[in-house]
Amino acid sequence: MSKNQLSKLYEELDEAHADDLASTPGRTSRKRQSRRSEMDARLFVRAQEAAGEFEFTYKAARFEEAWLLDSLHEIAGQQLISDVLRKIKSGKEASVYLCRSGASIEARLLAAKVYRPRTLRNLKNDAVYRTGRTDLGEDGSALFREADVNAIIKRTKYGEELRHTSWIAYEFTTLEKLYAAGADVPKPYAMLKNSILMEYIGGEGMPAPTLNAVTLDRDDARELFDRVVLNLNLLLQNGRIHGDLSSYNILYWDGGITLIDFPQVVSPESNPMAWTLFQRDVTRICQYFSAQGVSVNARKLAADLWTSYGHRIVKEVHPGDLDAENPRDRKLWERQQKG
Repeated sequence: MSKNQLSKLYEELDEAHADDLASTPGRTSRKRQSRRSEMDARLFVRAQEAAGEFEFTYKAARFEEAWLLDSLHEIAGQQLISDVLRKIKSGKEASVYLCRSGASIEARLLAAKVYRPRTLRNLKNDAVYRTGRTDLGEDGSALFREADVNAIIKRTKYGEELRHTSWIAYEFTTLEKLYAAGADVPKPYAMLKNSILMEYIGGEGMPAPTLNAVTLDRDDARELFDRVVLNLNLLLQNGRIHGDLSSYNILYWDGGITLIDFPQVVSPESNPMAWTLFQRDVTRICQYFSAQGVSVNARKLAADLWTSYGHRIVKEVHPGDLDAENPRDRKLWERQQKG
């Protein structure tokens, strides 16, 4: 890459980081921005090397194209996908792309969830969800090497990369666990680098809409509500709470539902905010179905589900009220959990 190309690249990356500067004026120095740009520039160098091996139909902007090449060329190399057709969802921390499958997968179409580069993620307060979780490696197993654990604690560059990988691994391993248990989630196929390859829900011309965009008749609404409750039970049975469940991350297709977006899952046993997060999930779901004509008491439903698995209802705390990484707040949570 020539100096001229690299200069243009930095300009493009600075534009990509502009939102960070605008949202935190005076907190992010130009020097830090320059370091981030230099770090992200390496992405393009790797992407150029991969470009000759994997070409796709989707016409992406230059930064996005490099990001996709770097993220998906290994998946393509294993013949899991043969093409990226188009983007079907864009989010603050990841985007989802419709892909044509490769020779090693029978399904014709797949969805690839590609997480944004760590320096461009915009996820606040994720410590609430990380509390009580053991960090996971790329293979989904717990990290136990002292060097890895110390890097995460000290928040070194390497440690931040490990935290980023662990966040993604929690989504993939949760999908594996829930799919095997019969939950309504996409079938997971692979996790490589910062990407998850999974079952695509929808038609070739249109992805499945999220439930919030759908108006149901009362009979269908009742049936789907019962199905969501079944999934809430399956989550609890498998030691998981979605943590951000609402009609915005439930897909609706062919009369059925599919729950998506699981990186922030928490454990009912080890996260002191578990009851609060679970009750929030149930309340959001009940709000949607109440508007569709389903009569339901959200507080009672949440309490009944929660206590049926032997969990104790603790004093409600808003997730933003306490700092999950502050030792004093951690002790307060533990005292509340013990009652």
